[in-house]
Amino acid sequence: MTLNNVLNKLKELGSEKMRRQNLKRADTLNQYGVRMGDIRKLSKEIKNNLSLGLKLWDTKLLEAQLLTCLIIKPKQLSISQLDSMVRVTHFFQLADWFNAYLVAKHPQNEEIREKWMNDNNPAAARAGWNLCSIRVSQKAEYIDTAQILNRLENEMKKADQYVQWTMNFTLVNIGIYHQELRDKAIQVSEDLGVYKDFPVSKGCTSPYAPIWINEMVSRLK
Repeated sequence: MTLNNVLNKLKELGSEKMRRQNLKRADTLNQYGVRMGDIRKLSKEIKNNLSLGLKLWDTKLLEAQLLTCLIIKPKQLSISQLDSMVRVTHFFQLADWFNAYLVAKHPQNEEIREKWMNDNNPAAARAGWNLCSIRVSQKAEYIDTAQILNRLENEMKKADQYVQWTMNFTLVNIGIYHQELRDKAIQVSEDLGVYKDFPVSKGCTSPYAPIWINEMVSRLK
């Protein structure tokens, strides 16, 4: 498929309902309003295509950039490309796909994790803390988990809301996977009160760390 072929296809798949839904999470958005499932189906038709993926990214169209996350293999991107791209992922769905499919699976992501965690760009910081949450749960030998918990205690309350979300993932994973720090992680969360009153649909687990930690620990027993 050519760039124009893909853009025309995405436009055909768009709907006003999806556009309205997306705008509940953003003041303005360059979008067609395509369902996530339809983007996934289209990516299977295209398969791996670095050149097309980068062209789609440059359009700054939401669905085109989401598609990029699915048709590029992480190792095909340099660290500098990853760093440049992450800085424009200011919509939650794009950030989540970019972090999950490209950043988290990139073979050199440890080289940029700490840099991003201290970055003033909210999208980069969100990605850095997302990587930190993964390290805490899977590869804690890379980091000083107690020091990370201290940072969360001192910085999470005042953090940008976009960054706060993945900082909370880190706090929760410390509580789940590090028994020696569990009580402190819960206490820190209670003192901060972040997401304590977050509305939750029936059957879903609250993002409030004490509830989330206790729920997951009970499942792991």
